[in-house]
Amino acid sequence: MTVRKAVLPVAGLGTRVLPATKAIPKEMLPVVDRPAIQYVVDEALEAGIEHIVFVTGRNKGAIEDHFDRAYELESSLNKKNKQCVLAELERSLLKPGAASFVRQQAPLGLGHAIWCARDIIGNEPFAVLLPDVIVKASKSCLAQMIEAYDKIGGNLIAVDRISRDLVSSYGVIAPKGEQNGRLIEMSGMVEKPTQAEAPSNLKITGRYILQPEIFALLEDQGAGAGGEIQLTDAMARMMEHQAFHAFEFEGKDYDCGSKAGYFEAVLAHAIDHEEIGDEARAMIQAVMS
Repeated sequence: MTVRKAVLPVAGLGTRVLPATKAIPKEMLPVVDRPAIQYVVDEALEAGIEHIVFVTGRNKGAIEDHFDRAYELESSLNKKNKQCVLAELERSLLKPGAASFVRQQAPLGLGHAIWCARDIIGNEPFAVLLPDVIVKASKSCLAQMIEAYDKIGGNLIAVDRISRDLVSSYGVIAPKGEQNGRLIEMSGMVEKPTQAEAPSNLKITGRYILQPEIFALLEDQGAGAGGEIQLTDAMARMMEHQAFHAFEFEGKDYDCGSKAGYFEAVLAHAIDHEEIGDEARAMIQAVMS
């Protein structure tokens, strides 16, 4: 079946970037001229996703408002004939009926957040995009994955190669066989292994295509690391019955959930920005001199 729907778990508290996220959802922190969540949604839309399920929590209303119309603002801009700005606002809108917002209600983990979307996703494959991660690529990471999924099916996990001395900071996949193009059949996943124990240097990036059978496993999944219901635990169980492939995408990912990663994302997008790119590069050079 075609991948038409995507889940964005946006209920997290953003504790790694406090105090910036004390009153602002971490997903709404600006990366140059738009909130981080906009980049993730744009990635999904470029890949052909028709419906996005936002799994939210308390104090996340700004996310819903961002993708809705702002009549007073639009009216003011129209009166001032600021058509270019109006066009930018128009591009940030989601079509009527193209988004759903469900509450997680309790911080029970990523697996529980995905399970909260079960009734909207139904019995069809779906994508998961972690909103902390922005992927900069000429073709969106999810679009690349869906192209591969249309050929091979099953379950896909986006990965990228990192230095072996960094594996202890990430989850990595365990390959089952030889790499076939950008696809690697998987036998498992290991969370933050030592360099000696790491089965690969392929880091799990925060993009998934999953079959709907994952919901039944999440429903009775016990608490794992951190006392939370972990998506990786349910995927490991499903791996016993269904094929899983890692997909090595083309592009660069930025972890906006950390202070350093967020700063790196801002720099990377600023220097490539059509309007301010030259100024941004000059500013960086001036600061470094």
